[in-house]
Amino acid sequence: MASKLQAGISNEKDRCCMSVMIKESPISEKDMIAQAETALADISRVREGVGRVIFGQESAVERTLVALLAGGHALLVGVPGLAKTKLVETLGIVLGLDSRRIQFTPDLMPSDILGSEVMEQDEFGKRSFRFISGPIFAQLLMADEINRASPRTQSALLQSMQEYHVTIAGVRHDLPAPFHVLATQNPLEQEGTYPLPEAQLDRFLMQVDILYPEIEAERRILLETTGIEDAKAQNVLQPARLKEIQTLIRRMPVPESVVEAILQLVRSARPGQGNAETDKHVAWGPGPRASQSLTLCARARALYDGRLAPSIDDIRALAEPVLQHRMALTFAARAEGTTVRDVVAKLAKGI
Repeated sequence: MASKLQAGISNEKDRCCMSVMIKESPISEKDMIAQAETALADISRVREGVGRVIFGQESAVERTLVALLAGGHALLVGVPGLAKTKLVETLGIVLGLDSRRIQFTPDLMPSDILGSEVMEQDEFGKRSFRFISGPIFAQLLMADEINRASPRTQSALLQSMQEYHVTIAGVRHDLPAPFHVLATQNPLEQEGTYPLPEAQLDRFLMQVDILYPEIEAERRILLETTGIEDAKAQNVLQPARLKEIQTLIRRMPVPESVVEAILQLVRSARPGQGNAETDKHVAWGPGPRASQSLTLCARARALYDGRLAPSIDDIRALAEPVLQHRMALTFAARAEGTTVRDVVAKLAKGI
């Protein structure tokens, strides 16, 4: 197991980089490998727990779990009926997180999410305000159909997603730790919706596209979910343990070759950086937060796969979910039928 965890360091330069980064870490390489082995066992139990309820959708489950292990938020995009809500509910149970769900509607107000202050009078007639927290005070918040809420309500999530606290009447209220937002969005029905602004999209670590299941997975769904009893999720992890794994992931070394691949990929996705395809098709590209997201997600995916350090293959696998919601195409590119996924796929092949 230790040799597998140490995999991913491709050349001598990367080994030196890894050695230096581990020496600078407060834990030794031996301790890190031991902690990684324990974390890998915990992650395996989480994957098994999710797999009892969610059939198929391996890619969506992996990417969503990677986002949570990296300590970020994810935007789940898919048509109705693909188990987006079920996936979030299952993750909340398996990871032991306090979960809440908000069904976004056009008439939803910011106070419906954040909470509000109410005036109370005690037995002596003294009046005072008391803050009643809203559903955002959870460890795992499901924002269902987030694009159905007005921009005013959508913006209520911005501060919480970036700073992990909210401000009500000038008073700061810290959110529980860990805190994650998993938002869902229907890509088909866009009438009466409010597209998320770029500033809020950038707060999501990844956009996870949930596609139709394979035929074998759909056959299993038919057989196992239409009987008297449905499979139920079981808790296998505690929030404190999830935080420990998230801390371990941030301590994982990143080989120099992977750092260079991240920089090359993100910078090549920006117009005006010398890439002819990007200049032709991309109106605006990802910022430095995309590089940060790729680094964190690559570390989390490596541990998810049983490795101590990420590789360039991790970057190629994560390029689409990390970059696609941080880029916009030109009108001419859209008219030609080009998609962001097409552009990202070509850029990822070049690293």
